[in-house]
Amino acid sequence: MTATNGVTLGSIHDLLARKRYAVTDVDANVLRIQEVESGIALRGVLEGDILYLSLTCAVASESSITPALMRKMLAADNGISTSYFQLHQVGGGNIAVTLNNFCKLQDLGADDEDDILSCVSFLLADVVVARDLIAADLT
Repeated sequence: MTATNGVTLGSIHDLLARKRYAVTDVDANVLRIQEVESGIALRGVLEGDILYLSLTCAVASESSITPALMRKMLAADNGISTSYFQLHQVGGGNIAVTLNNFCKLQDLGADDEDDILSCVSFLLADVVVARDLIAADLT
């Protein structure tokens, strides 16, 4: 597991598991984190001292990602308060629309633990708004 300044993926796994998330090690640097009640799952990737968090909002045809939809996703008043969208080619003419967030970690003390839990919580809240925001354009 990647270690930087005392931060390891294992320690992040343990923190999230203690807070009642279902956590699975995907590989040496990747966790699958699932909020148990909603079933919403995201990925956490530790690169150095940065924990990147991402979840897929939708997979759609490339042609359905219109300029109007992009404006909605980038608008300052779209209701997505702390996270950001990215588009990823997934093959077959499809694009995954992901919602992302990250936090910089230092020593996995109380401040880092709070940052990790806040980042996960904000992403889970933002995805509800994000899915509603883009759903009408992708149907």
